[in-house]
Amino acid sequence: MVIIEEQIGDVIVEVVNLDRATLKEAEELKEKLTNKINAGYKKIVVDLSQCEFVDSTFLGVLVNGLKKVARVDGDLRLVGFKPAVQSMFELTRMFRVFQSFEDVKEAVSSFNG
Repeated sequence: MVIIEEQIGDVIVEVVNLDRATLKEAEELKEKLTNKINAGYKKIVVDLSQCEFVDSTFLGVLVNGLKKVARVDGDLRLVGFKPAVQSMFELTRMFRVFQSFEDVKEAVSSFNG
């Protein structure tokens, strides 16, 4: 498994533990997000701090996960952009869609404030 799941209080943290997030990993993340949202979780953080590259399929899964959790009055927040990933989010204007944070602790705390 390349996506490590943690729970901090009522927040699910999906840690993408690899350099390149592509189609294969997108399927794993999609399944994890869907299962957690269907189980009633509404606060999700995806930690991308290990990723050097995120492809469009993986980005699509993040967008769809955000839409799904928003339908149940939840939110999905992102953590840790390396330069290439930051550029991808700026180029696609996705930085306007997602709230992003420097670290997991800050992202988790943002749900309570």
